[in-house]
This record gives sequence, C-alpha cells and structure tokens, in this order.
Amino acid sequence: MCRSIKTLRPPVLPEEATEDDIRAAALQYVRKVSGFRAPAAHNREVFERAVDEIADATARLLDGLEVRGAHHHPSAVRTQAREPQPDAV
Repeated sequence: MCRSIKTLRPPVLPEEATEDDIRAAALQYVRKVSGFRAPAAHNREVFERAVDEIADATARLLDGLEVRGAHHHPSAVRTQAREPQPDAV
C-alpha cells in the first residue's frame, strides 16, 4: 500500500484528523491506484471525483470508529460540506 498515507486516528495522530489530512491521504490513494501523479485534462474530472469520494468515505470511517482508551470527539471540520479544491490536484 501507499507508504505515504498516514494513520489518521487517535492515538496515532495526537489530534483529530483535519479535512486537509483526510484529503491528502485520499489524493495519495488515488495517485497510487491510478498510477498518475496528476491526471491529464481528459481524466481530471474522474480523478478529482475519486479524491472527493474517498475523502468523504474516510471522514465517515474516522467519525464512526470507536477507539477504546482514546477520547474521540467528531470534528466539525469533517461534518461541513466539502467544496472542490481544484489546486489540490
């Protein structure tokens, strides 16, 4: 798997993962799976949509995990609607 994707849950990450942390992990995943660091113009839409969907799924996963022995407070950052970030790709 992608070694640059970090564990995003406590206690590995001392604080809640931010939306930027989650999006960076999603971007690394899509890059690894697609084999492209940056998509060509004709693949940009599907590439960015995949990053958004994986980031959303990751946020839901982190919000739903019960980490015993850690204090988990759902992050307001992750529950807000996400705006596309064209410069992130």
